Amino acid sequence: MQRPFVGSKTLMTFGFNRIFFSSLLNPLVPSYQLENQKQKGFSSSSKDSGNSPIGSPTRVQKLIASQSDPLLAKEIFDYAFNQPNFRHTYSTYLILILKLGRSKYFSLVDDLLRRLKSDSLPVTPTLFSYLIKVYGEADFPHQALKTFYTMMQFNCKPLPKHLNRILEILVAHRNYVRPAFDLFKDAHNFGVEPNTKSYNILMRAFCFNGDISIAYSLFNKMFKRDVVPDIESYRILMQALCRKSQVNGAVDLLEDMLNKGFVPDSLTYTTLLNSLCRKKQLREAYKLLCRMKVKGCNPDIVHYNTVILGFCREGRAHDACKVIDDMHTNGCLPNLVSYRTLVSGLCEMGMFDEANKYMEEMLSKGFSPHFAVIHTLVKGFCNVGRIDEACGVLNKSLKHGEAPHTDTWMIIIPVICEVDDGVKISNVMEEVLKIEIEGHTRIVDAGIGLENYLIRKIRAKSRAS
Repeated sequence: MQRPFVGSKTLMTFGFNRIFFSSLLNPLVPSYQLENQKQKGFSSSSKDSGNSPIGSPTRVQKLIASQSDPLLAKEIFDYAFNQPNFRHTYSTYLILILKLGRSKYFSLVDDLLRRLKSDSLPVTPTLFSYLIKVYGEADFPHQALKTFYTMMQFNCKPLPKHLNRILEILVAHRNYVRPAFDLFKDAHNFGVEPNTKSYNILMRAFCFNGDISIAYSLFNKMFKRDVVPDIESYRILMQALCRKSQVNGAVDLLEDMLNKGFVPDSLTYTTLLNSLCRKKQLREAYKLLCRMKVKGCNPDIVHYNTVILGFCREGRAHDACKVIDDMHTNGCLPNLVSYRTLVSGLCEMGMFDEANKYMEEMLSKGFSPHFAVIHTLVKGFCNVGRIDEACGVLNKSLKHGEAPHTDTWMIIIPVICEVDDGVKISNVMEEVLKIEIEGHTRIVDAGIGLENYLIRKIRAKSRAS
């Protein structure tokens, strides 16, 4: 079956008949027929196309651009290339190189580059920008690096964006970090000076490889070479120091950053707050949280929740309550994570009344407490003999459609039965029946436990009498 080539209108414009184009793709067409068709096609088209029997370079370019099959486009290119008095335009080369590159026909791309060079056509940096992108997407770091040096062969001066894109491709592979560093150091020899982004790319790569000293050296060289670091430059080093548990060094960098007039962004503060909390430097974390607004960066919910979690982890939930108060003062409303973390922390400290207050506040704002939070609060009240409060927590959660876990039922039901012989449990069960029982409700297992408990209790009373 003949492979479709182009539409009939395009064929007429191009000056060939259908048989000739088919014969270009189908070698079974007899050569004498091909020759006859070529002669007819050439004689008719040469009148319209000047010196070239196949039409103008612009027409050929459009035909190549219209092909979805890159190999078919290459056949058209080659055929036109070999015609007398015909010369492809730079745009045609660019279009075909992109088609072949995206389809990963890299050997054909190299061949086209050699032809382009021999044609001595003026080349723009756009070609190499596309090539670098193609090699990067194909995960070919060596070819991307080769492209940088190929630019010199075309007397095309690399731009910082070319250097940076190649550096990004190289450092994505651990064994190409050193070649990237060599290219970075030699870049000025090729007329391109590394900029702030270039330094950041290398600094980040060395930090991830654990070579913080080299990253620091690059950072210091920026000042010597009149390259101005940006917020990201500082953050890269801060994150590296925090990963190494050198949080004090990261704080010093923050001070240096502020002294130089930079305004740290949200991510920079998040990094430091996380590290300070993990190092249990909670006082410093809270001070940093308070300084943020003064230094031009309003704390957001992530910053507040980070410090709340830090306090609760260290058994200082009462200090976390102060952070919640600060949030309201600064116009940042607590979210579900804020409340869940705080209620759990207060329960672990035995501050059940405070925990219950914040759970009520959470429910009033439409937030859903995790069943683990309900369990912790119910268990806490039961352990100190405050059954009424435990039942209150259970009732509130049920009214809001929250289903306590089986373990919660197993804790509270026996205690209620022991206290008042089923009066309170009757009220609780009435609330249970008011809610829609679904697969996650976990009441059935508790009912089985209740049945066994009541049987044991009845038997015990019978033996006693």
